[in-house]
Amino acid sequence: MRDMYIDYDGSRNRKRRRRKATVVIAFLALIIGVGGFFGTRYYIKVMDEQNAGAAREMEQVSVAQAMEADAANPQTGVYGFWYSPKETEAAVVKEGYTDLDEDVWMADFVDTRERIDAKGIYISSAYISKKLNDAIKLVDNTELNAMVIDIKSDAGYITFRMDYDVAKEIGAVSDTIGNISATIKKLKEHGIYLIARVVTLKDPILAEKKPELALYNNDGTIFRDKSGLAWVNPYEEGVWDYLIEVCKQCVAVGFDEVNLDYIRFSTDKGMANVNFGPKAENVTRIEAITNGIKRICEEIKPLGAFVSCDVYGAIMTSSVDAKIVGQSYFQMAQYLDYICPMVYPSHYGDGYYNLDYPDCHPYELVYQALMASQKVLYMIDNTGNKADVRPWLQDFTASWLRHYLKYGKEEVRGQIQATYDAGYTQWLLWNAGINYTEDALERAQ
Repeated sequence: MRDMYIDYDGSRNRKRRRRKATVVIAFLALIIGVGGFFGTRYYIKVMDEQNAGAAREMEQVSVAQAMEADAANPQTGVYGFWYSPKETEAAVVKEGYTDLDEDVWMADFVDTRERIDAKGIYISSAYISKKLNDAIKLVDNTELNAMVIDIKSDAGYITFRMDYDVAKEIGAVSDTIGNISATIKKLKEHGIYLIARVVTLKDPILAEKKPELALYNNDGTIFRDKSGLAWVNPYEEGVWDYLIEVCKQCVAVGFDEVNLDYIRFSTDKGMANVNFGPKAENVTRIEAITNGIKRICEEIKPLGAFVSCDVYGAIMTSSVDAKIVGQSYFQMAQYLDYICPMVYPSHYGDGYYNLDYPDCHPYELVYQALMASQKVLYMIDNTGNKADVRPWLQDFTASWLRHYLKYGKEEVRGQIQATYDAGYTQWLLWNAGINYTEDALERAQ
């Protein structure tokens, strides 16, 4: 009848066991916490490294051809290069580039939108709940006035409860941003220009749930990149229908601009085995991407919002790279409101722009890249549409490189100054961990 009296020894044993359990739990919590901290840092590093790796992988394929555009011989082609004015017409004919609209594009569109010189930062979906208030404070205290916020992520998820049946049907809608209306209202109260980042063709959810829109290998299996993620086929109109509706929903909830990212073909080696289908027989990669951008612009601009695209910086100086990813700086700029070259120094291969290790020369790399931008866009007639240029700049340290600099105040500010010196007035900063170098920014007036 042990329940009829107090078992002191048993009580002491239970206390010992509880103490041991507490110690074990505390130790496990410490391990998990430390693991989470370093896991998050690892994720950030991997994200930046993958982005840079994709760019460098593309450049390594064609760096020799890309150097054809060095200072001694700047004439190249209309996929993204420069021609002197007297050579422009002949160059266009030589390249067979005759598909620009003969009539004025969107002639009936009356543009009442107010442009600003955006100076912004990127906010990832992973950090929006944790670091949004800190980001707002940074904007309030500095020259910043814009934010690029993840709305459609690299994994295909939409970060708020979007009222779009197809997105709901395929399970793409999430509640990462719990109350989008309240979030938009709060940001607007601080005078922040809001840009919705929409990842486009890298979309494993849409590809898996709508297999008729997916990219396929020649053997009939779904194409997956080196991270195991499926992409959608830019030759399928249904892909653009989906993206247009996502963009419309972004405008409906209050975003000032839609920013299209990953609007390109994958650079993975497996792309050599992809079958794009019969629709691709008479349409180039560049035409497929450009036509999709044109469609999005025609739908979104009349709603009062702007449209921008993120592009590889290398496409400005390499027709080979432009054809690989399907991005023509020259053609895209004739439809977009803003074109955003990712001129992160870490993304360029050794020797680019005659710089031994580009990441070690942030000012020089950004200045050279943006001067190349000036040359390309000089070709476009100012009577038509010409995108403003808003480059992405590097605010992270590319420690995975063999030769790199630790990026801080001097390196970040150097890139901003290079942007101004190249004749541009806008820029965006990228840091996957949302840890921006405040000392590199001018204080708010």
